[in-house]
Amino acid sequence: MAPSPLPSPFFDPGTHSAPNSLGIIQLRRDHLIPAVLSSSADSDYAEGKVENTRFGSFPHSTLLNQAWGTQILASVVDTGSRGKSKKRKRGSNDEGAETPTHEVDEVRKDIVKAATASSGFAHLMPPSPETWTLCLPHRTQVVYTPDYSYILQRLRVRPGDHIIEAGAGSGSFTHAAVRAVFNGYTRPQSSINGAETAGAENGATVPKKRYRRHGSVFSYEFHAPRAKQLEAELEEHRLGSLVTVTNRDVYEDGFCLQSEAGEEAPPDADAIFLDLPAPWLALKHLTRSRPSPAVLKAVTATSDPSTPNVEGPAPTPQPPTPKPFQTALNPKSPVRICTFSPCIEQVTKTVSAMRSLGWIEIDMVEIMAKRLEVRRERIGLQEEGLRGANPSAATVLEAVQRLRDVEGRAKVFHGLQKEKQTEVMRRAEAKKRGEKVPAIKDGENGGKTKIKVEGLPPSKHDRLERAKKDLEKRELFKEGKLVHRTEPELKTHTSYLVFAVLPREWTKEDEEKAAKKWN
Repeated sequence: MAPSPLPSPFFDPGTHSAPNSLGIIQLRRDHLIPAVLSSSADSDYAEGKVENTRFGSFPHSTLLNQAWGTQILASVVDTGSRGKSKKRKRGSNDEGAETPTHEVDEVRKDIVKAATASSGFAHLMPPSPETWTLCLPHRTQVVYTPDYSYILQRLRVRPGDHIIEAGAGSGSFTHAAVRAVFNGYTRPQSSINGAETAGAENGATVPKKRYRRHGSVFSYEFHAPRAKQLEAELEEHRLGSLVTVTNRDVYEDGFCLQSEAGEEAPPDADAIFLDLPAPWLALKHLTRSRPSPAVLKAVTATSDPSTPNVEGPAPTPQPPTPKPFQTALNPKSPVRICTFSPCIEQVTKTVSAMRSLGWIEIDMVEIMAKRLEVRRERIGLQEEGLRGANPSAATVLEAVQRLRDVEGRAKVFHGLQKEKQTEVMRRAEAKKRGEKVPAIKDGENGGKTKIKVEGLPPSKHDRLERAKKDLEKRELFKEGKLVHRTEPELKTHTSYLVFAVLPREWTKEDEEKAAKKWN
């Protein structure tokens, strides 16, 4: 398997978006859209390839060569060009004739520059396993970030490890596992197992180079279309050289692969993750040596046709094959396993099979993740007009003072209204008596100019102006009470994770070697 010619955007996205690379368009915190950015004009739109969302249209020309995290404004897209036929206008002598391909390319060679819309925006984010989990095309239920982060930590996955994943599904765990084991792209097939020797031109021998084990993920999927689609996605993300996707029924066929020479090539797995409906039936292939017939009978006896959520054909116990047993595990180190099961009945059968096959340190965990929003809560009448605060009375004294201010302004208002009414009645009586009544000037009772009364409680406008002035001297980050609330929208599954460890085999030769070294 040849190494990827370009680094994957999941490992090295660079500082800016690039053509033919994956980008994530973030519309809201939990609403993301994946897009392979393209500079090609091969589109139904005059602006080139366009991503249409509920918050506006975003041509790829506005997304390319942008720094990650940039806010991209929506564009006005000429939707009238959408679906235009690439045919010439029909004439009298060429009815039904189509435009040649080279003429179409000449017409669509230049991309129309999109105009900025009056509203709508999105943020351009680099791809990562976390963002990909939130926006990937769902083919099955996926393993979300709270689950796979804990799983990889408990499995002690490190760069350079080999990990088996059975039940790939939509590929959420696959992308996270690749990042965890990545320590460089795989080497050419000519340097398998680290024995790298070559003859020099003058007959001199070249010393063997120390082999560096590269991390790899071996992914198994029973459903052929899902396996094919996952493999295409990994190639598109430039992860194909790090993941081996196999369409297989691991219940019957196990985990060992075949090399190009037709021989079995074990994955030498250091960690195993089984997201299967009946994981206990796959454990017989995850041992150091061939299980005895009695152990196989005990393991397969736990099979129950009524097991919920079973996908694929009902597994049937088969007798051991006569061919030599080849383990899929790394013989030089302990192997850790995790099974992902939604039902406690599945957990019971899995634990029983693990005990029969020699797994130790068996432990079950249920992930109950919650995200907490921590903020400062500012309450008081002095917070009126300030963003993020609650402008209500914080104490009884504040409430009483506000009532006094309201009653004081009402009393003054009614007093002015009474004076105005008295003045109007006096002028009306003077007119009846035939007296000459002067016109009311601005500022007098009944005039248009507002009368400023000394000692009048502050109005809402006065309070807002005072709050703006005080805001220049206030340290808001120190004020208020620290509170938190639970965010219920966090995506996760109610599932049971079973962890176990299979120690390495300790042979007589290992004992003698250790005795010579330490005695």
